[in-house]
Amino acid sequence: MTATATLGNSRTQDAFTTAKKCITLFGAIGVITLATVAVMASLGHETTPFMWIRGVIFPALAPVLLRVTARAEGGSAKAFDRIRTISTVMPLAVIGVDLIPGICPAWYAVLQGLSALALIPVAILTRTSAFPKAK
Repeated sequence: MTATATLGNSRTQDAFTTAKKCITLFGAIGVITLATVAVMASLGHETTPFMWIRGVIFPALAPVLLRVTARAEGGSAKAFDRIRTISTVMPLAVIGVDLIPGICPAWYAVLQGLSALALIPVAILTRTSAFPKAK
């Protein structure tokens, strides 16, 4: 994938725009999840270190993913491969961990799952013909 091929293709630009929106949604839901954990803790409900740590990691990861996506949009094949891999593996890992009985409350698993689901369109987009094949 070359920078010229990437920047010159309107369909590719639209796909990158959509990917960035999905990653932003991933981060926004992460912030909502973290805020919910904080509210629940302040109301005296039980929260765990798992909930806090993971709640902080997701919103912190979104800007990193956006930066990687911007590099991929600029023509970096390495960055493109990274965002494609992360957007595929992360939803599976998040949902898989959330399904472990007793690891977190159902409301938390739902919010984290929604956040991870926002990355699935990125995984699909990076595997379609909207993107030029790496050379």
